[in-house]
Amino acid sequence: MSRGGRQYEALLGRSERVTWQRDCYMDLQSNPGGPPSKSDRDAHGSVWVHQHQQQLQRFTTASFLRRMLSHLRVQELLSVVDEMRVEDGGGRQVEEQVMTLLSLLASRAPHGPDALQAFVENSDSHEARLILTHDHMVKEHQTMLLQRLASSRDRMYNAPPSLSSASRGLLLVDGLSNLQQKEHDLMQVNTARGSGRIHLRSLALARLMEPLTRVSSSPRVSLTVGVAGIGKTALVRQFVTQWCLRKVCGDISFVLPLSFWELNSLEKVSAERLVRLAFPHLSDPSLVLSGACRTLLIFDGLDEFRCRLNFSDASTCSDPKKEVSVEDLVTNIIRGNLLPDVSVWLTSRSAHAALIPVGLVDRLTEVPGFTSQDVHTFLHHYLPERDTAGQVWAHLESHKFLMVMSYIPCVCQIVMETLRFLLQKGSPDGLPRTCTELYAHFCAMNAEAGAPRGREPMRTEQVQASQRKLLGPLGRLAFYGLIKHKYTFGEQDLRAHGVDLPSAQGSHGAALLVREESAIFVAYRFAHLTVQEFLAATFYHVSSKRAIFDLFSESAMSWPKLGFQNHFRNALQRSQQDDGGHLDVLVRFLAGLLSPSAAKPLAALVGKDDCSQQVWAGGFLQSLLGPTGGSEGGAAVSLREVNLAYCLQELKHTELLWKVEEALSSGSLAGTLSRSHCVALAYLLQVSPECRQETNLSDCLNYSTVKCLLPQLLYCSHLRLENNHFKDNVMELLGSLLSAKDCQVQKISLADNSIGNLGAKALSRALLVNRTLTALDLRSNNIGAKGARFLAEALKMNQALVSINFQNNAIGEEGTRALADVLLVNRKLVSLNIQNNAIGPGGARRLAEALKTNQALTELNLCSNQLGDGGATALAQALVENRTLLSLHLQSNSISDRGMTALTRSLRTNQCLQSLNLRENSVGVVGARNMAAALRENGALRNLDLTANLLHDEGVQAIAGAIGVNQSLTSLHLQWNFIKVGATKALAHALTSNTALNLL
Repeated sequence: MSRGGRQYEALLGRSERVTWQRDCYMDLQSNPGGPPSKSDRDAHGSVWVHQHQQQLQRFTTASFLRRMLSHLRVQELLSVVDEMRVEDGGGRQVEEQVMTLLSLLASRAPHGPDALQAFVENSDSHEARLILTHDHMVKEHQTMLLQRLASSRDRMYNAPPSLSSASRGLLLVDGLSNLQQKEHDLMQVNTARGSGRIHLRSLALARLMEPLTRVSSSPRVSLTVGVAGIGKTALVRQFVTQWCLRKVCGDISFVLPLSFWELNSLEKVSAERLVRLAFPHLSDPSLVLSGACRTLLIFDGLDEFRCRLNFSDASTCSDPKKEVSVEDLVTNIIRGNLLPDVSVWLTSRSAHAALIPVGLVDRLTEVPGFTSQDVHTFLHHYLPERDTAGQVWAHLESHKFLMVMSYIPCVCQIVMETLRFLLQKGSPDGLPRTCTELYAHFCAMNAEAGAPRGREPMRTEQVQASQRKLLGPLGRLAFYGLIKHKYTFGEQDLRAHGVDLPSAQGSHGAALLVREESAIFVAYRFAHLTVQEFLAATFYHVSSKRAIFDLFSESAMSWPKLGFQNHFRNALQRSQQDDGGHLDVLVRFLAGLLSPSAAKPLAALVGKDDCSQQVWAGGFLQSLLGPTGGSEGGAAVSLREVNLAYCLQELKHTELLWKVEEALSSGSLAGTLSRSHCVALAYLLQVSPECRQETNLSDCLNYSTVKCLLPQLLYCSHLRLENNHFKDNVMELLGSLLSAKDCQVQKISLADNSIGNLGAKALSRALLVNRTLTALDLRSNNIGAKGARFLAEALKMNQALVSINFQNNAIGEEGTRALADVLLVNRKLVSLNIQNNAIGPGGARRLAEALKTNQALTELNLCSNQLGDGGATALAQALVENRTLLSLHLQSNSISDRGMTALTRSLRTNQCLQSLNLRENSVGVVGARNMAAALRENGALRNLDLTANLLHDEGVQAIAGAIGVNQSLTSLHLQWNFIKVGATKALAHALTSNTALNLL
């Protein structure tokens, strides 16, 4: 509580009741039927002040306070000194100044409180109206919103609470990726394998409109993106519900949720009239939008807006009473020209969100999809029958594309509903193996549910009639809506396309076409974008058999197109020409409907085709990929070409895909990557389970094929590109890959290539901006000292890489000095491998100096580097001060007893090092004795490797004596040390008392 608040509360203490409070207390015990006494009249104004205390504090502005003080001065209830006291009170915060004023007026009851009440009630300002009516307006508004939300249908009504949009929270993003801006929603999920971007900060829904730090301010414009069906609308509804229940954003007085589909029915409207139309219970919109109280305006579903926002040519408007076109109204609100004090929250699919200039958005968030574990949780919640749930899960595991689609919550429910229905029905054809089969069964299931039923089971004719009556008109509506980018429809649209309204509003139709109702408009939308696309494909499939003109043409006349094959070609051509992939899923379904197993559930609607069309379509699609025996490489494989491979999968024409997958699994891709094979490989990079955790493209790529596959390599988390004879020009390509904003690569191995210093320079430029790569393996290349310097400069700035391998790169002492400088400033690198680089004692000394201050590195590999005793001694001195290094590898470094003595001296004080590798050195009996003495005192070392030294019996016996005392060492290697019977017996005796050692 503020200081003024405490002062005011003190005046109301029981032991120090002021006159008006004691009178009010007495009034509660007086005869209510008698005439009001003087004390009653005196208490009235004071009670009013007490009841409106919070509102007075919250809504009184500096200008309103000045007018209030002036009025009280005129009424001679405040002196100049009193006015100065108020203005100086409470550190000059308006809220505390109001408390000081109330304290003064309380001591001058009844005239002071009465005058204040009269002033507020007679004022026509926004502040006064809020003080008088705010609480009642808010309570009524919250009640109305809760009633609306209770009647709205949420597609995720069957999800457990742990998987609700609010529970999953949001992800803070710093911009939209190219994939999000340019590609179809399903292609985004397929390409990124449902994982989304990594290393993003999570944000609880309750903090959406709050400052992120103590010094930052609340966002004015927040934008939340996500693919269709991810849960954006559900998130809005949950936020509004929690606000109505006063669980979030208590400082917001009014939340005004609007959907863009509601605005589609309006042409010209003012801001105040829009609020009046959408919320008729708010009698004074000007008060809500005035800025005197905090208001949040929500615009949900920008992708459903019929108008395209134009921020360059929109007419400027700053008057909330002025009527303008609805698109100009939204644009001016976002810009801040109109309602600048009102907070705005927009939701949208990402491609449409890209239309809003980045500079106008204060906070960008993304709704995350399900993970595999979330799908598993949803499955067992939705299908409590263990056997059924097990069958469904096994099917999803064996058909990964269905699993990836299930990362979209709305699609997940479609998948679960359909698979459960088929299992309960006992489908003779088994469970669907393609997306087309899945949606065919889903639509057939809902058409069957809506067929008229009598006492006897339905006949085939009834089911077929229901399919034609319901799905035929819906397909027409879906197709013409899709080509016009229209996703919500009015009743007039339904009638125009022959949709039977009672059927559309029935329980069976509601699973396909959802009815939305608001105070402004009644709209219909398909249950999910993919449902609209599938029904559109069924319409095109049926219509193309008899249409004589281009079905995509909006005009009545176009060039004649006769026959299904011409229309099929036309659809594929339009899909390939659409850079945004708007028709990708439509043509997938169109190809899939040529498969007999997909067409069978909807035979009454799509008819039966002979297999000749399927064979023809397979050959046509494969011809678009290019020849299978052509030259390698070419231009980068686009996602439009990858979509052709998806079409082949839906068509079940998978010979090419299977051949490439077999070669990928067996490692025999080398020399076989023609253009069509590259497209098939790009497809497999998205859908193959083998590629999800690790993409092994070793010994099969060259410059041309890397260039060809580059856009798809962006989304591989672990890339193995070993032994491909890459030169520096390939590193330029991979540098652009790692620099891309969409890059998801976390580990990359470039071992056994021919990368020189120029290639290292290209990689270093990428590391300056990359934020995803955590492990880089460059062993057995030729980057040299110069290349090491380039990379070292980048590592000083990079905050993501934790492991790097320079083994066998001839970086020498000069390159090691550059890496030692990295260890002085880098706080992220934990593993550094410089094996076999001839760094010598000088390089070891520079690393040792850096280790004295470095607090991040945990593993250092310096094997085969000619360190000698000088290098070992320098490292030993560093171990005395270092408290983070856990593993040190010094194999094959010509270390003798002198270097060993220095190391063992440091082990007596160092209690952090857990693994020490001294294989293949020249450690003799003296060194062994010193190690034995150190082991008696050291309690941290777990692994010690002294293989292939010169310990002999005497040295091993000394170590055996230490083992009898040491209880921390778990692994000890003493092979090839000229050990005889005496040492063996000593070791055996030591093991009788040692309980920790498990590997000797």
